[in-house]
Amino acid sequence: MQDVTDLPFMTLIGRYGPPDLFFTEYFRVHSQSRLEKHILRSITENPTNVPVFAQMNGESIPDIIRTARELKKHPIAGIDLNMGCPAPKVFKKNCGGGLLREPAKVDQVLGALREEIEGLFTVKMRIGFDSSEHFSTLLELVAKHRVDLLSLHGRTVRGAYHAPVQYPLIAEASRSLPCPVFANGNLTSPGKAFRIQRETGCRGAMIGRHAIRNPWIFRQIREKLKGEPLFQPTLHDVRAYIDDLYAMSGKQGIPDKPRISKLKKYLNFIGESIDPKGQFLYRMRRAHEPEKMFAVCDEFLKDCSDPFPLEPYPGIHARPNTEKPKVSELISPEP
Repeated sequence: MQDVTDLPFMTLIGRYGPPDLFFTEYFRVHSQSRLEKHILRSITENPTNVPVFAQMNGESIPDIIRTARELKKHPIAGIDLNMGCPAPKVFKKNCGGGLLREPAKVDQVLGALREEIEGLFTVKMRIGFDSSEHFSTLLELVAKHRVDLLSLHGRTVRGAYHAPVQYPLIAEASRSLPCPVFANGNLTSPGKAFRIQRETGCRGAMIGRHAIRNPWIFRQIREKLKGEPLFQPTLHDVRAYIDDLYAMSGKQGIPDKPRISKLKKYLNFIGESIDPKGQFLYRMRRAHEPEKMFAVCDEFLKDCSDPFPLEPYPGIHARPNTEKPKVSELISPEP
């Protein structure tokens, strides 16, 4: 998620239990673009020892190739092309998910990048723009250009984050493609991730929003893989996590008001599992000073030993957000 899953957040999630792979926020690519320094830091200064893929978002082939060449000078695990972002400000420029409207253009972009990238070349995409009409063609292009990994969000661009996830189409991609497929879309818990792995045959899961809500999710997936008891955080643990998030932004020198605004981006997701009536979210969103914000957090979380639910409460949702987080977790089939 742009402006959320940055270097400080990657560092923090690494302490709670890192994923197998990180994907950066996307580098915006256009005729005047340069590698954004704050995104580049999540590659060059990342302390987690987790491989980091550099994600790009653009449609101009000369500029995409130029950016790929610049990125290859840095310690990246590979280069990822975003063909899934559903933000209108992105797809209206024919970038992100907007590319899916034109399979011929996708063919050109994938071909140019595959020719340029000697190492790992990965793609993040959705099942289509406003329907899955071109889905089979898009899969053929992924195979044609020897993409090394496809992370597939099982919604259309128009479906954003609230339409039903079409897991059968992820299963189709897993069966038909020679490369590994990661399932993406509404993977809310370790149990849900394993169920979708069994149903789709995917090789892994890309988890974004629910890694923000539950930073222990990658640790829990590993514990499930090993047949170990899953770590069960309490609401008190969540209160400590919120302190860590706030301290993280303090190290960036952000003033109080924007610092609270940034914290709310995280709390919008965390709040999905704090109380079943959504009162935490309601009151948190109306707090504008640190003292009032943390008073709300203390009321719901401080010294509370109640378990933090693995799943969000039904009907409790974060505010719509059109820019997706980019952290992923490799999942192997259960023994």
